Amino acid sequence: MSESSVRLNVFKTYKLYVGGKFPRSESGRVYEVSDSKGNWLANAPLSSRKDARDAVVAARKAFGGWSGATAYNRGQILYRIAEMLEGRREQFVREVGEAEGLSKSKAAAVVDAAVDRWVWYAGWTDKIGQIVGGANPVAGPFFNLSTPEPTGVVTVVAPQDSSFLGLVSVIAPVIATGNTAVVIASEKSPLPALSLGEVLATSDLPGGVVNILSGKAAEMGPHLASHQDVNAIDLAGADAALAKELEIAAADNLKRVLRPQPVDDWNADPGTSRMTAFLETKTVWHPTGSLGAGGSSY
Repeated sequence: MSESSVRLNVFKTYKLYVGGKFPRSESGRVYEVSDSKGNWLANAPLSSRKDARDAVVAARKAFGGWSGATAYNRGQILYRIAEMLEGRREQFVREVGEAEGLSKSKAAAVVDAAVDRWVWYAGWTDKIGQIVGGANPVAGPFFNLSTPEPTGVVTVVAPQDSSFLGLVSVIAPVIATGNTAVVIASEKSPLPALSLGEVLATSDLPGGVVNILSGKAAEMGPHLASHQDVNAIDLAGADAALAKELEIAAADNLKRVLRPQPVDDWNADPGTSRMTAFLETKTVWHPTGSLGAGGSSY
């Protein structure tokens, strides 16, 4: 190559992450994503209702295998996500810095916190059952045991103001407990979320456990909230008007709804509330003594 030659940059093509694959929006639509100073960064797919339906189908298909995996195995996979994310740290530092207008050092702190958040939830996968389940005292010759089970397919409206740490903080607890997720990324800063799909695809996470859509929450949200095969919805990134609309739509089939909090400090200790929000409790009765070996549950 001569000294006068000019090498053209290879721009990254961002795609959705659905069912373990990377499709473009079926509509072919895209929208411009800019940095905090208004400079163009990339064209992101503008997801349609059809993309949302495809994501729900993928999440439902993956639910049986993921919820049936051992808690220990889920923890190993979440830890593997942290490993793969650590290996691509520099890329995410750049993307988070551009998305949120942060200096390199502050963006690095956000990415490090996101890696640590995956590790934290990985450690909880085989412990949450002991925290929210257990043996219950009853008046009679019975064992009465309560155990948590995942709710099912969860739609997650990702935070708008925290394109990565907030995103990880709402995805990790959903899948740590055996649910599958359909995630609507931050509309103004979707690129870290779409790149996270590439990490998930190389981390042993089964396809369909997490599905990431970019575009307008106001367009996809009502359809997902009213979808009869979606079992719960996290409204973390919805504004007041959209949250109300989605909560009303979710009432069609009695979904669990996690309402947005007035102030979410994504750097704070996350606690267990986001894990327990998408768990159901199964209670099992079993006779003791001479009543026999049969049992019942409800």
